[in-house]
Amino acid sequence: MGMHYLIQAIFVIGGLIALLSAIFNWNWFFTAQNSQFVVKNTGRRKARLIYAIIGIAMICTGVFFFMYIQNIQ
Repeated sequence: MGMHYLIQAIFVIGGLIALLSAIFNWNWFFTAQNSQFVVKNTGRRKARLIYAIIGIAMICTGVFFFMYIQNIQ
């Protein structure tokens, strides 16, 4: 397995976690120290929207680079 596949998988998994936490409003995600900056500055509802957008962007990035590398080879 090439290193690029591992990085793409990390992007997709991270994006899925961010998107699912936004959809299901996972408390453990939004009370984590790393996400508190966004939650405190925007509120929980807008933070969910922001993390949903970030999750979709990360998933799209992983899929895009997977397809791009498949076309090169």
